[in-house]
Amino acid sequence: MFTGLIEEIGVVRRVTGGPIPRLTIEARAVLEGTRPGDSLAVNGVCLTVVALDERSFQVEVMPETLRRSNLGRLQPGHPVNLERALLSSGRLGGHLVQGHVDGLGRLVEKHPEGQALWVTVAAPPEVMRYLVPRAFIAVDGASLTVARVEEGRFAVSLVPYTQAHITLPRQPVGYAVNLEVDIVAKYVERLLAGREEGGRVDWEGLARTGWGDRSSLSVEC
Repeated sequence: MFTGLIEEIGVVRRVTGGPIPRLTIEARAVLEGTRPGDSLAVNGVCLTVVALDERSFQVEVMPETLRRSNLGRLQPGHPVNLERALLSSGRLGGHLVQGHVDGLGRLVEKHPEGQALWVTVAAPPEVMRYLVPRAFIAVDGASLTVARVEEGRFAVSLVPYTQAHITLPRQPVGYAVNLEVDIVAKYVERLLAGREEGGRVDWEGLARTGWGDRSSLSVEC
């Protein structure tokens, strides 16, 4: 689990092919305390570190992940957003990010407004269905707040600090970005779907799912 607060921008140094492609990424901050077997988010994709040294780390990327994300398009020299997994003792400054890509978006417009930078991203229906103004979305792993929602696209407004610490502002129009919606939105959809289907919580349902009968359950306030 991650927060969407990017710790540093790494640089892809090597892309190794084979049955399971491997990426070598130059980094510094995320190497601190990291060991083989730990999880790192690379452009918002949760990957397992298989090797590292004092200047870089290596991750293996499954073919399905390459198809569903922009990792398959990375080349040496490309910048990537990096974040270590959230510690239970850490602060949740962004929102809960799983590192599972829900869809690929496309950067369609960038324009400044004062010191802010507006970025518009076209997104597939499976992502747009969960978006409303002020919702969270992870774009290449960065936790951002949706400012506007239009037909088939959404816009975010980036303050100067965010512009300097994520890769999105430096990417060209047409660039493919990894998108992950807020998991809370999916849970809400599931709960509402159950209600629309007539689903409800009752004593019989609790008993069927192993919670015991009414006489064995007590609720105290």
